[in-house]
Amino acid sequence: MSEQIKHECGIAFIRLLKPLSYYQEKYGTALYGLNKLYLLMEKQHNRGQDGAGIATIKLDMKPGSRYISRYRSMAQNAVADIFGYVQSKFVSIQEETPELMKDTEFLKQNVSFIGEVLLGHLRYGTHGKNSIENCHPFLRQNNWMTRNLVIAGNFNMTNVDELLEQLYELGQHPKEKADTVTVLEKIGHFLDDENQTLFDEYKKEGLTNVEITHKISEGLNVANILRRSAKSWDGGYTMSGIVGNGDAFVMRDPAGIRPAFYYMDDEVVVAASERPAIQTAFKVQIKNVKEIKPGHALIIKKDGTVTEEMFREPLEKKACSFERIYFSRGSDADIYKERKKLGELLCPQVLKTVNYDLKNTVFSFIPNTAEVSFYGMVDGLHKYITDYQKETLLKRKEVLDDAALDELLSMRPRVEKLAIKDVKLRTFITSDADRGEMVAHVYDTTYGVIKNHTDTLVAVDDSIVRGTTLKQSIIKIIDRLHPKKIIIVSSAPQIRYPDCYGIDMSKMGQFVAFDAAIQLLKQRGQEHIIEEVYQKCKASLELPKEEIVNHVKDIYKPFTPQEISDQIAKIITPADTVAEVEVIYQTLENLHEACPNHLGDWYFSGDYPTPGGNKVVNKAFVNWKEGNNQRAY
Repeated sequence: MSEQIKHECGIAFIRLLKPLSYYQEKYGTALYGLNKLYLLMEKQHNRGQDGAGIATIKLDMKPGSRYISRYRSMAQNAVADIFGYVQSKFVSIQEETPELMKDTEFLKQNVSFIGEVLLGHLRYGTHGKNSIENCHPFLRQNNWMTRNLVIAGNFNMTNVDELLEQLYELGQHPKEKADTVTVLEKIGHFLDDENQTLFDEYKKEGLTNVEITHKISEGLNVANILRRSAKSWDGGYTMSGIVGNGDAFVMRDPAGIRPAFYYMDDEVVVAASERPAIQTAFKVQIKNVKEIKPGHALIIKKDGTVTEEMFREPLEKKACSFERIYFSRGSDADIYKERKKLGELLCPQVLKTVNYDLKNTVFSFIPNTAEVSFYGMVDGLHKYITDYQKETLLKRKEVLDDAALDELLSMRPRVEKLAIKDVKLRTFITSDADRGEMVAHVYDTTYGVIKNHTDTLVAVDDSIVRGTTLKQSIIKIIDRLHPKKIIIVSSAPQIRYPDCYGIDMSKMGQFVAFDAAIQLLKQRGQEHIIEEVYQKCKASLELPKEEIVNHVKDIYKPFTPQEISDQIAKIITPADTVAEVEVIYQTLENLHEACPNHLGDWYFSGDYPTPGGNKVVNKAFVNWKEGNNQRAY
């Protein structure tokens, strides 16, 4: 993506199913779990660069012994900082008594973070303060082991106000209005309730408090706690939690919006937000890594029993397509194929736009996440050339002379790397004019490969959100090469609507497609539609979220996608650009063909997978119309 948007967080969960001594004997280290957690987090560092955190729990510790450890960091390289801190716990042992590094019982009793249950989180802050208090895992502490709770997740809830009100009705008073806090406290409440119910039952049986403590640990019904907690959640989420006794879970929202994968054998249970992270860290084949089903939770009891249980009735699956286009790492086998397919499917539109003139067209991409889509487009161009050559030879072989035949057989797409992202440029001058000049040089270009005022330049980007980087930097720079025409190709459709399930795209004014539609309405004397949509949206906010429809769709109805694309091209073209600029977007139909198992497309189509989404989009429009620069949920 040519412009950064903050997006999905990542989780990494590990439960060691054997005693720590097993891993020392088999793998030569008592730090097996920590090493694997580090790998899982590093292989998902793309999912969070605002902070990170880990928590571990030791099983079967005696009363008075510390069994929960947590550390969070906002350092520039937070994962390395965290594990540097963890490593520091072992320095004196390694230097003074290195033989104790093999004594797993000593390490467990005396060193933090040596535990059987491990949870890691990588954070991208979409909203609010970026402080250490906002970093996961979150911890809810209690002197009763089975009332302690550690939570980390990749989620946003659309109905935080409603959830907060429910906590008030339960008698709680959360310290802040945030979905992380409300989720933690909601699960914590029903965890407390489950504890109390079991305590009362066992007390009636005449058991002592010590006996009751052990019985509660065995009897906790984690699935039931999650069912009661998540009953009114509206959002997209993958969430992992650990109870103080060692019970753990990884849960996924009913529409499967957020990704969650797991692997298990007789040694370990592991879960993560991305499949390749598990494959790499544990050297397992793709067929052995499973998806957690929507509306289900992977539950690992303290005794090592593993089940996958439903906590909410699954909805129609609407897995986030942006995960496939941009967010997840392209090393996933399926994602790599899908991104190539997205590029290939754009070929007919691109070829038509350049009038099939491959001789005078140069193809490139805007680094770096669009590279795989670009490869797919190149594959599509080669297929077109092969078909063209075959058809020409069959129909015209009698009239082709040697020169024409040589020209035909030498056909190939002209592929060049033209846009090069420099190291992050900084300026000590703070005026807007000077800062704008520096932004224009974030990208550099390769000179000498474009024929002046003859060649058309096709540049693939994976998506266009605001269009600011294109206008302020990329188009200015590649226009210096003097192409006749610049065509920006987005492998994603037009982003028209806010996301409310984790991506930092929550305000209507952020979208160049929305800006284009508003400009067209004003140009064509249809400003009354803006006012009508505003009134409908405002009135809808008084309705229950289940009855709300997306009225913002009416803003786009008067125009074809091509008309909006043409207006976007005008918006992103700097005033002094010499070349003609055109924008081509992926179609929704092609997106679904390329990513058939990830049909969540609400930011493109406006079709939200949960009722809260429609309320959010209408509220976002009201905020835009009233000049209220706040998120809508």
